[in-house]
Amino acid sequence: MEKINPAEPAIGCRVKQETIVVALGGNAILRPGQRGTYAEQMENVRKTSAQLAELILNGKRLVVTHGNGPQVGRIFQQQENGTRVGIPAMPLFVCGAMSQGQVGYMIQQALYNELIKAGCKKTVVTLICQSLVDPSSEAFQNPSKPIGSFYSEAEAQKAAEEKGEVWKEDSGRGWRRVVPSPEPLSCVEIDAIKSLIAEGVVVVISGGGGIPVVRDSSGILTGIDAVIDKDLGAQVIARETGANVLLILTDVANVAINYRMPEEKKLGAIPLAEMKAYYQQDHFKAGSMGPKVLAAIRFIEGGGDKAVITSLENALLGAEGKIGTVITR
Repeated sequence: MEKINPAEPAIGCRVKQETIVVALGGNAILRPGQRGTYAEQMENVRKTSAQLAELILNGKRLVVTHGNGPQVGRIFQQQENGTRVGIPAMPLFVCGAMSQGQVGYMIQQALYNELIKAGCKKTVVTLICQSLVDPSSEAFQNPSKPIGSFYSEAEAQKAAEEKGEVWKEDSGRGWRRVVPSPEPLSCVEIDAIKSLIAEGVVVVISGGGGIPVVRDSSGILTGIDAVIDKDLGAQVIARETGANVLLILTDVANVAINYRMPEEKKLGAIPLAEMKAYYQQDHFKAGSMGPKVLAAIRFIEGGGDKAVITSLENALLGAEGKIGTVITR
């Protein structure tokens, strides 16, 4: 796998030793119980950015990806509400692009500010990213990705009957709309991303897994209604950029097998073969830890050095493989 050559360090920053693709979970942007106002989300992003800035200041070259589930769901709801006053609604894939701009802007500004406060003058940019998917994927016949807020069963049934949407109960927390979640094949803008990284730019990309697009026989791209899993999208970015580390930050410190059972076991440092065995034994739920573990497995299989799944608070030690679930060959 081709690695990107180190660039000259920015003012106030130490030389980068390795490239880390960081996949931020929803808790980095919106905490449980919050309304989701801009002020709330921006404060969460500021705290997250302080962690990310420390990684950069500690000599890491960073590429940032993030989830967008609550944001894209609410943007889509706003679009639908607008139709009541005659404003045409945008399709789901356009809402995904909107959420990339919204969350990317917040991370971009907050991370830049944290670096400036530390004396590190460094460019941070958000790139609107398209992810190529297969239009014949079975995911389009079996919607599975929850988006938006939680609703009662009665509200979900009404939306399903009136709009033909698919709704499912989500882990005892309520009902959410589910949409197709095809696997990302590649990032359309990967050459631009690699160029920016090589210049020492911190790039915020592949928000929400990227905007799902399909390509016809002549190479023309078209958006398609779906939501890509952000961890699988991060794995594609990590693979295509030749990153050394995939750091998946979520709301728990470690992956666990037999989760919430008497024999629950938290996983620390673990070889690839053992983690694959646990994955094949269905220890990890498809709508929760499953995609994170699968992304980590694929990254190591593709030549990555280390994949780490841990909590946001453990980002620094996790990047060094000292805490969390650390998967290696």
